[in-house]
Amino acid sequence: MNFPDNLKYTKDHEWIRVEGDEAYVGITDYAQSELGEIVYVEIDTEGETLDKKTPFGTIEAVKTVSDLFMPVSGIVLEINPSLESNPELVNEDPYGKGWLIKIAITSPEELDELMTASKYQSNL
Repeated sequence: MNFPDNLKYTKDHEWIRVEGDEAYVGITDYAQSELGEIVYVEIDTEGETLDKKTPFGTIEAVKTVSDLFMPVSGIVLEINPSLESNPELVNEDPYGKGWLIKIAITSPEELDELMTASKYQSNL
């Protein structure tokens, strides 16, 4: 399993990559492997301001549907357009082309509450 050190992680298996005041959010390698083959990603929160731990969408695998939660409070700026026709990108490249949303962070202090890669791995 891959857990990049430049990301922060949640107990709900989301990751966040901060780039200035904005960030990309996705699910971890562990989460995609547990879900199995991803067949659909539904996110209709673009333009919305959401609090930390609020669901921003769902991800559907062959066996189950799971909620996706905001790692920090923010405004959903963009939904990965590639996932509509290629949801399997989440399985193939969860930290790259399989990102889910881009957000504007509204409470940067919440980043301090997230886990490092080593802490996340030790909680699996």
